[in-house]
Amino acid sequence: MPKGKIVKALSGFYDVLIGQEVYRCKGRGVFRNQKITPLVGDEVEISVQENYTGTIQTVYERENELIRPPVSNVDQAIIVTSMTEPDFNPLLLDRFLILVENKDLDALIVFSKEDLVDSQHEGEIDFFINYYQSIGYDVVKVSSEMDDLNNQLEPYLANKISVIAGQSGVGKSTILNQLDETLEIETGDISKSLGRGKHTTRHVELYPIANGYVADTPGFSALDFDELQLEDIRRSFREFLDYEDRCKFRGCYHMNEPKCAVKQAVDSEEIKPFRYEHYKQFYEEIKNRKPRY
Repeated sequence: MPKGKIVKALSGFYDVLIGQEVYRCKGRGVFRNQKITPLVGDEVEISVQENYTGTIQTVYERENELIRPPVSNVDQAIIVTSMTEPDFNPLLLDRFLILVENKDLDALIVFSKEDLVDSQHEGEIDFFINYYQSIGYDVVKVSSEMDDLNNQLEPYLANKISVIAGQSGVGKSTILNQLDETLEIETGDISKSLGRGKHTTRHVELYPIANGYVADTPGFSALDFDELQLEDIRRSFREFLDYEDRCKFRGCYHMNEPKCAVKQAVDSEEIKPFRYEHYKQFYEEIKNRKPRY
């Protein structure tokens, strides 16, 4: 039976790409009993029927899987955050980065709408950009005109499955349309009353772009840490790892422990205080989380 990749999932149907052909497939009935839910990104084996339809017979083992968005075998996350409309939100960006770090994915941070921000605010945002670059993240700034977008982003996309994510209204679908003008993905205007974009993407789909695949994913209204533990948060702030071996206590959580090298680095601004404040907020959120029964 032929093997392919699920590139779209919608209402119980799965589009499976085999070579240059797409087959509209259903999953086997036994998948429900086996608690198997095919995901976009899965490598599968199908039985082919007429008119480019088929049935998914086998879902191969995944390298990884995300719950929100529901995508598997992902190599990297492209996190889009706007410089304005909606305003840049470093706390929200760090929430995305925590989830990305805990899935062991590479991250590319894209700051959008550079042309719409005034020079003063751009200078303020450059402070954050410089810091994220200093701790090892790749960062790209793009404008609404996006004339050079392909040259800027294509080197990051080749031979990878990428998820593109970010707050609604930051320009995710616009970026994908610019990368491949044949896509014509629906984009939404900014809601002036809410200060955020309308949710325009209704399903998860992989688009072949720049010799790789990019998933356009439904807009996020919330990013929770239900799956994460305190240890996961501690390990997700990558700059902390350079200091924790110097903490007095092994397994230091960098909160109330004495002689904490991370807190000393924050005091000297080797670690920027805004990142530590976000860490404390996330720590308390998980520590005070109500148990699920």
